[in-house]
Amino acid sequence: MPTTRNVARTALATCFGLVAVAACGSGGADEAQSKQVTLITHDSFNVSKDVLADFKKQTGYTVKVLKSGDAGQAVNQAVLSKDNPQGDVLFGVDNTLLSRTIDNGVFAPYQAKGLDRVSKEYQLDAEHRVTPIDTGDICVNYDKNYFADKKLDPPRTFEDLADPKYKNLLVTENVATSSPGLGFLLGTAAEFGDEGWQGYWKKLKDNGVKVVEGWEQAYNEEFSGSAGGKKAGGDRPLVVSYASSPPVEVLYADPQPDEAPTGVLTDTCFRQIEFAGLLDGAKNPEGGKKLLDFLIGRTFQEDLPLQMFVRPVADDAKLPELFTEFGAEADRARSLDPKKIADNREAWVKSWTSLVVK
Repeated sequence: MPTTRNVARTALATCFGLVAVAACGSGGADEAQSKQVTLITHDSFNVSKDVLADFKKQTGYTVKVLKSGDAGQAVNQAVLSKDNPQGDVLFGVDNTLLSRTIDNGVFAPYQAKGLDRVSKEYQLDAEHRVTPIDTGDICVNYDKNYFADKKLDPPRTFEDLADPKYKNLLVTENVATSSPGLGFLLGTAAEFGDEGWQGYWKKLKDNGVKVVEGWEQAYNEEFSGSAGGKKAGGDRPLVVSYASSPPVEVLYADPQPDEAPTGVLTDTCFRQIEFAGLLDGAKNPEGGKKLLDFLIGRTFQEDLPLQMFVRPVADDAKLPELFTEFGAEADRARSLDPKKIADNREAWVKSWTSLVVK
């Protein structure tokens, strides 16, 4: 990543892969700081350079990005630092973790401009402490070549994943530190109910499920079907990821294949909604508000699918052909009421940890 050092101030700000430089002799670091918005987010955040250039042109603000690991880790850090927030906006809290940020007073209310273009089903907080940005389905992905070579039909359902013929094939993320990991747990809770999900996870553990800390490790190191996993020697042909993961493999393959090398078990999906919010106590609240407006604007919304492989929430945002051709869409994605998640999440995570990790 390029860096620039101002000899007078040594001010450095990374702006979504760009670099913002304080102008020498025209206000110095204080002025540069006032025109900078700090975004805290997860490691998977990405955006096109020209999109951020458009934001700067529209508002005069540059954006410094602080990545904090998986979404779960970013939320944990935001809660711990709520009395002295490290940034202005947090992007990446989703419906699995939303209540934790709300209950801890992490966000300040702000109704973003353009919210009328976003379906009400995604607006889960009536006080607008968070703004919906994107949606996606957390699902098990599979390595097509592995199952073809083994002449083994891939699993289809949650129950199939516990079948001995798929022993030692699945890798998932730790539900205490990972948003997709937690989403998968909630999918099993929705499927098997309060009385049945623990018994199901006992079966998965007996069937050799592997647990790692976050999505990057699971998908790009352990999963045999991803380009990263192949290079890393990954040997697990089943991974908890997203319904939109296959287009990633197509986009970055050279040459691009006619068919995605990975598939999605659409009967194992949990519907995720991802939000951003203005941090309470932000040093630059006006810049933060401008950024939230931009995040649901059409320019950013249409950049989302091929940058982070999620679906935009804005009604007027168009999906690219690559995304619609190779991405999967679950007809029966599981969901849970946010209040039920809030009331049970901590107990579920504790029980899951005792069952699966310890």
